[in-house]
Amino acid sequence: MFVLFRRSISKSIPLEFLHLDVEPSFSYWERTAFVNHADVIIIGSGIVGLSAALHLKRQQPNLKVTVLERGFLPSGASTKNAGFACFGSLSEQLSYLKRSSEEEVLSLVDYKWRGLQRLRENLGDSNIDYLQYGGYELFMEHEQNLAQKSLDHLTYFNNLLKQVIGHADIYAVADAKIAEFGFNKVHRMIYNPYEGQIHTGKMMRTLLNKVYDQGVLVLNQCNVEAIEHENDCVRLRTSNGDLKTNKVILATNAFAAQLFPNLDVVPGRGQVLVTKPIPRLKIKGTFHFDEGYYYFRNIDGRVLFGGGRNIDFNKERTWDFGHTEQVKDQLITYLNEVILPGENAEVDYWWSGIMGFGEDINPIIQEVQPNVFCAVRCNGMGVAMGSLVGEEVAKLALQK
Repeated sequence: MFVLFRRSISKSIPLEFLHLDVEPSFSYWERTAFVNHADVIIIGSGIVGLSAALHLKRQQPNLKVTVLERGFLPSGASTKNAGFACFGSLSEQLSYLKRSSEEEVLSLVDYKWRGLQRLRENLGDSNIDYLQYGGYELFMEHEQNLAQKSLDHLTYFNNLLKQVIGHADIYAVADAKIAEFGFNKVHRMIYNPYEGQIHTGKMMRTLLNKVYDQGVLVLNQCNVEAIEHENDCVRLRTSNGDLKTNKVILATNAFAAQLFPNLDVVPGRGQVLVTKPIPRLKIKGTFHFDEGYYYFRNIDGRVLFGGGRNIDFNKERTWDFGHTEQVKDQLITYLNEVILPGENAEVDYWWSGIMGFGEDINPIIQEVQPNVFCAVRCNGMGVAMGSLVGEEVAKLALQK
């Protein structure tokens, strides 16, 4: 169920205070100020979960909302993504069109575009270091057929997406800038002036501060092991005790299937590196190639570069963080031979994030059990979609 528009919101929901089957180790102060302090529990403190909490509090300020997070920081991809504020390269749109209708492709771009505007509206451009340098799609020398097929559809997608972006010049040929950026082995390049970049860490810090200001309680290192129904409430069995509440929102994206195996969402690991500072770095903007499976950008005089999941989908379909030598070797090869030829760039940081994917290109926003709602499967576009996905699931929970 992909909810795009929900207007009516109930303002008076009878919600009980959370009750904890407390263990002796909890003090009176902890019980009354922390564990006995929620009407709605959100599982997952990423973009979607915190956006849901923010919307709940804005609609019903007296609502007691608690967010549970299994990790020290948000687990998954919200603090580990590349910080791309984008809605899809030309070849990605073409790929979507092969497995979806024109209407669905347009609807998804509209959703991502509106989601980006909502993110900026909620947090403020200066707070997240939003910079609209534009985005570029690269086609390598061995991708001449894909490049030509994408260029053949350039006018078509410009006309189609104009309906939601509001501009006709979304994609344009930018071959002249290949040499300017210093790329090697690049055959063609397409420019999109409406893409931007953000500082992912600042985005999440700002979002956390927003929900704190609204009185939302965020509890870290609390893993939810099971969700059960008991009379007129929902029981959460966690690593820190059992919690009871009226409503639960599951916002764990790729990890949702650990609690609800029937959900069509599978994990996809993204491996990422950041170089040491590059003197006189020429790259400025966000860049994609190989239908978006590889992506890089400038950040603080360095290059952030990630991807390679398509080298071995099965191996990267995992909930485990980490790296594989095969992907690392390919990233280093592309870095030194294509992106920064002759620089012999040194890598300063490696990390990985876990995204949620599915056969359907739309997120899952639905009630999975009575009073248990999920908002998952952002298909690697959490920055663009997360704010609206969280808002939609909050609306759904309030309507019930």
